[in-house]
Amino acid sequence: MNEVLRVALVDDQALMRAGFRALLDAEDGIEVVGEAADGEQGVALVRDRVPDVALVDVQMPVMSGIEATRRIAADPALAAVRVVILTNYGLDEYVFEALRAGASGFLLKDTEPADLLQAIEVVARGEALLSPSVTRTLIGEFVSRPPDRATAPGLDRLTRREREVTALAARGLSNEEIAGHMVISPLTAKTHISRAMTKLGARDRAQLVVFAYESGLVEARQRENGP
Repeated sequence: MNEVLRVALVDDQALMRAGFRALLDAEDGIEVVGEAADGEQGVALVRDRVPDVALVDVQMPVMSGIEATRRIAADPALAAVRVVILTNYGLDEYVFEALRAGASGFLLKDTEPADLLQAIEVVARGEALLSPSVTRTLIGEFVSRPPDRATAPGLDRLTRREREVTALAARGLSNEEIAGHMVISPLTAKTHISRAMTKLGARDRAQLVVFAYESGLVEARQRENGP
């Protein structure tokens, strides 16, 4: 990761882009490398500038933020780019689809400035912008969704331990909480998570969460019972 975090802004609302730019430009260690007003322009911008993080509105003209995310995630040359979806509505169908498409997380547009800055740093480090509390909220979105094992192959590639840590991560536990639950070190928990991500071709922890639910590794009754 670069010493200066490079951020691209993709949103069809000029006022929203201006607000984000003003906030980010005022921060040492963050550089806004460009703006785009729709998904198609956003993909072109990301391919041209290869930022560390792209803040992408979920609903835009010409090409949606979801499709833009999918194209960015599918481009090997952009493997290091992390997409954060911006939404007015919180957890909705669009956010779910964006995470499935390859987004590393999401933010409400009215998030506090300090939270936005922290989110950019978290995602740029390669972590998912899915804190335990947010993940538990996301879990509720999956309650009514039956497992679709056909869309989430690869469960058989994971060891028993890797399945266990994946399930715990999907239930909202941090590495430290996973370590306590399994009586292992946080570093070992992180290693298991990393290996599971590699085997499944997951870009980050967010993709691991999506996989856990789509594969049926974590089921509705587990969500109701909690960790």
